[in-house]
Amino acid sequence: MIKAITIPEAIEQLEELRAGDMVQLSGTIITGRDAAHRRITDFLDRNIPLPFQLTGQGIYYTGPCPAGPGKIIGSCGPTTSSRMDSYTPRLLNLGLKFMIGKGQRSHEVIEAMIRNKAVYFAATGGAGALIAECVKKAELLAFEDLGPEAVYRLEVANLPLITAIDCLGNNLYETGPKHYEYSAD
Repeated sequence: MIKAITIPEAIEQLEELRAGDMVQLSGTIITGRDAAHRRITDFLDRNIPLPFQLTGQGIYYTGPCPAGPGKIIGSCGPTTSSRMDSYTPRLLNLGLKFMIGKGQRSHEVIEAMIRNKAVYFAATGGAGALIAECVKKAELLAFEDLGPEAVYRLEVANLPLITAIDCLGNNLYETGPKHYEYSAD
């Protein structure tokens, strides 16, 4: 069964998700990759207000390609999430509620997710052009000088995701392979 979630209206539904749940996400999210995370951390370290809200927000680890003629956005596939792991616990402690990317997360990130009741969604790597079709509006939000690594606000509709790590720490990257382990018994 696929669970349709619209955020921010149904943000509390994230706590009901379990690792392995398929989701169609609609609503507003922001983007950010390595360079944006470094800039966010620099702002926080220097007590400079961020030009966007983190509380109750979701971030998609992507660096969108430029939009082609007649397109809202270019290809926007997920970036390897572990590249943001050193920054993520701090952002979760500031109210970030979910992340979208691909690949494993560190023990520190998972602990921060449990503490802050946040979730991690996996998006399909290599499907950036298809994911772009779910983007209904895109606007530059902050850090324009970072080019594709700037922070964008995206309105998405029915973005297909899998709950990779839920707010209890259940981790599909651990449980999934065990399901298919070979046993000689």
